[in-house]
Amino acid sequence: MNPESPSEFAIDPVRVEFRNVETERAFQRHHLIRSRSSLHLTLLFCSAFYLAFAMTDVAALGYGRVTLVLFVGRMLVAITAVMGLYLLRDQSESIVAHWFVASAAEVVGMATFALIVWFRPSEIPWHAMSLCIMLMVVYVFIPNRLVIAKGIAIAATAAFILIAVEKGTLTGSDALTMSMLLLLANSFGLVAARRYHRLWRDEYRALMDLKHQSIRDHLTGCYNRRHLHEALLPMEIARAERSRHWLTLVVCDIDHFKRINDTFGHQTGDAVLQHIAALLQAMTRRHVDSVVRYGGEEFLLVLSQTDLDGALSAAERLRAAIVDNPTVEAVSGSIPTTASFGVLAVDFSIAAHGATEKSLIAAADALLYEAKEAGRNSIRCGEWSDAAAGRVVGSLPLTIYDSGSPDRYPLHADWAEAQ
Repeated sequence: MNPESPSEFAIDPVRVEFRNVETERAFQRHHLIRSRSSLHLTLLFCSAFYLAFAMTDVAALGYGRVTLVLFVGRMLVAITAVMGLYLLRDQSESIVAHWFVASAAEVVGMATFALIVWFRPSEIPWHAMSLCIMLMVVYVFIPNRLVIAKGIAIAATAAFILIAVEKGTLTGSDALTMSMLLLLANSFGLVAARRYHRLWRDEYRALMDLKHQSIRDHLTGCYNRRHLHEALLPMEIARAERSRHWLTLVVCDIDHFKRINDTFGHQTGDAVLQHIAALLQAMTRRHVDSVVRYGGEEFLLVLSQTDLDGALSAAERLRAAIVDNPTVEAVSGSIPTTASFGVLAVDFSIAAHGATEKSLIAAADALLYEAKEAGRNSIRCGEWSDAAAGRVVGSLPLTIYDSGSPDRYPLHADWAEAQ
């Protein structure tokens, strides 16, 4: 997700949700703890009051069959809330489960309220006041999708008006006044809910912008070195160890970059960096691989679940793309550029203790310098071996992938022979 792309944070004016499905899902996950806490409190609070107001049924109707029916309805509200809380405990990370519990509580609560109004029609004005409060709860206090909350609130309001007209003894003017007040309550509730939903999403966008700035390089938009060491690489290594998958580091260094700066100036050098960074990001898997600006003209790619052959194929595509797509700059014109690559693959199904962040980066960097010494615009590769860990990197089993050699394939055969 790129916070610099306005389309990813565009909000649908009707649903008041992010148009981008992935962005909306990330927003919901971000607010999941807050939503769960708010839902717990509201369900318990409303259930307690629903049960407590059973005393008003007794006061209005006395002890009898109707009072028992209404008590069963009030108990159903409490049971729905308790079952919803148990579901949330088991499905605490499910966004859909939270929406389901919220919607079920709203539907059951409003249906029970309609039942109460049906059997106690002489108190329509008081019921209208209660409905206004319940509408505010549905719109603002129960965390749910706005389109669902709006549908439930409008349906409940319509059902109440129909029951009031059918069972109540209101005059025409009283019925009109009550309907207008309920319309006003819905309008205020909807406006408040829309404002809250939009404010939460604006806050989320601002937070993502700040996070983007803290973990990204301001010039190229790639991840920065701090994020690599503090979060990205430790997380990827832990995931590869846990899943016993391959993990590959690719170090890419722009050839003769100092000469570009000295010849064309630093602004042109920045344009070259931005151009190559864009190529690297466009040609790697989004949300799977990561591109890091590791040094001045050096990039580090973290390729998840990628073995040596796959990484070499990716590195060759990147090397060829850099050669075939020179940087076009307004003042300096077309600037041909090449890059050298060091590729280190680690099989965590056999790697044990030596594959640390520091040792892996050092090994990949050493492979890069081997590629530089081999004449640049080339790739040097190696597969991590615990047996070689702790010794000089040159002791690692290596094979050279010479991008200029006509017999550079098959890669796997070359690697097996070198082993």
